[in-house]
Amino acid sequence: MKVVVTIPSFNEEKTIGKVITNIKKVMGENKLNYNILVIDDGSKDKTREIAEKVGATVFSHPINYGLAETFRTEMKKALELNPNVIVHIDADGQYLASDIPRLIKPITNKKADIVLGSRFKGKIEYMPLIKRVGNKVFSKAISNITGTKISDGQTGFRAFTKEVASMDIRSDHTYTQEQIIKAIKNKFRLIEVPVYFAKRKDKSRLIRNPFDYAIKAWINILRIYRDYEPLKFFGRIGGLFLSLGFLIGLYFIYLHLTEGIVGHLGLLFLMIMFFFSGLQIIFFGLLADKNRK
Repeated sequence: MKVVVTIPSFNEEKTIGKVITNIKKVMGENKLNYNILVIDDGSKDKTREIAEKVGATVFSHPINYGLAETFRTEMKKALELNPNVIVHIDADGQYLASDIPRLIKPITNKKADIVLGSRFKGKIEYMPLIKRVGNKVFSKAISNITGTKISDGQTGFRAFTKEVASMDIRSDHTYTQEQIIKAIKNKFRLIEVPVYFAKRKDKSRLIRNPFDYAIKAWINILRIYRDYEPLKFFGRIGGLFLSLGFLIGLYFIYLHLTEGIVGHLGLLFLMIMFFFSGLQIIFFGLLADKNRK
């Protein structure tokens, strides 16, 4: 059984050394055949030097491409090592290396193909309220789309087989959710195990501005529904337009039965626009849903 532990990193010189050292200690104690692969996403600090010094294999991007592209590089480079299991863990030290055997076990026991380390089933030392709410909303959206209850769809701590790693992940914004959704759609077995989530020692680079984080989170949720449930997404928008057109139509009926319809040409055009726009949007949803399948 060969395990490749992948660590995406960007300017994590303060934590990357300890994270790798802890992983090596745990993997050695459990007598596992392993490699540690760090994907350095164009760091400007000493992330690469420190990671190599403590024994990891490092592949560096020439510039900062972002989390989604880094994840794709992770999968490509990890698969080149021909692993049985890939473990994805963050470089900031918030997830504990001691939980890695817990993630691997269901796969080695042939009970799962992908295992998520759930912070909400385990212990959260600290998580900002806006991030906690955002994670729960994301998880609810993924649960609705997949028909599988997911408590932590945003977790950066997960283990999976090379077959799961071979799936084509295209999104530039929601790769964590896309892997879960595609895994379930492709009939891979998914389970969650509780993990510990420690408080970050320094300031998070992902939530510098709570308002900006909230906007991006909702945009990503809409993208998930648009890409994976297009009929529901466009159907609800189209239904809203049809409803508005229907309400205006009721108003015209009321006018006809009372004072009579005189003028209101602009409102009439608005009603027609709402009706035709609604039908067109629903039609787009039907086409998108057909192409998705």
